[in-house]
Amino acid sequence: MQVSHVDLAEAALVLLGHGSTRNAESAAPVYQHATELRARKVFAEVREAFWKQEPQVKPVLVTLTTPWVFIVPLFISEGYFSNQLIPRELGFVAGPKLETQNARLCYCKPVGTHDRMTGVVLGRARDVAAQFPFPRPPTPADTTLFIAGHGTDQDGNSRLAIDRQVELIRAMNAYAAVHGVFLEEEPQISECHRLARTKNLVVVPFFISDGMHAREDIPVLLGEPRRVVRQRLAQGVPTWHNPTERNDKLIWYTPAIGTDPRVADVILERVREVAESDQLSCNQDMKSGRETKSDSAF
Repeated sequence: MQVSHVDLAEAALVLLGHGSTRNAESAAPVYQHATELRARKVFAEVREAFWKQEPQVKPVLVTLTTPWVFIVPLFISEGYFSNQLIPRELGFVAGPKLETQNARLCYCKPVGTHDRMTGVVLGRARDVAAQFPFPRPPTPADTTLFIAGHGTDQDGNSRLAIDRQVELIRAMNAYAAVHGVFLEEEPQISECHRLARTKNLVVVPFFISDGMHAREDIPVLLGEPRRVVRQRLAQGVPTWHNPTERNDKLIWYTPAIGTDPRVADVILERVREVAESDQLSCNQDMKSGRETKSDSAF
């Protein structure tokens, strides 16, 4: 069955986050963007779902009654969870489209790898400089932009989204320099001061949520004493004061990229690129797709 057009007003959006049983902050962006997209009335229904916490995605899918369901993973990279584990467990063994007894399901790419995230990164950097101009707003030409990510030597795809953003923004010549830095790969976040040849630094954490990496680990790596960071955490105040001078550099630090309101538009783009694709098909002939019905929770 080839479908040339899908009416999103008759479709459901499931915004899928990783979730955590230990960190409530990890779920906040899913609820934030689901609330925004629900208010826009683009879809018949918008639901929050998670892999590691309630409400989990399989039970959520069972409750939906729309003929189309678009699942958008609110993940940074096309790594193990978003590209392998979750699609496999949901039954997408033969591709990103699947027909069940209840609906046609489409599994979209993660938001973090979309090229429109460039605008989100640049918006974050502009916003923090405008909001905290003391002693004066830094000009991009006198500023080094750092995109900070997790990175891991266990998954080569982990850093690709950040490397791609660095490449795109460098080509714009919008800043004196642009670098990707990481928690677990080289160059590490603690090297920002050495890498920057400018006095001004803007650091944008390329994470979905303002969890412990964004709120504690990165500020410490940028030079803030861990004792001070933990005191601020306990007080419920920002763990980094903009701007802060460390190692003769003036550093502005933004909230996590995934909490930016502009991400809602990226989510819509992920849906539309599937919904408007000439290849959109739920493949009734896809034998392996049929076989997964009995293996899935829906």
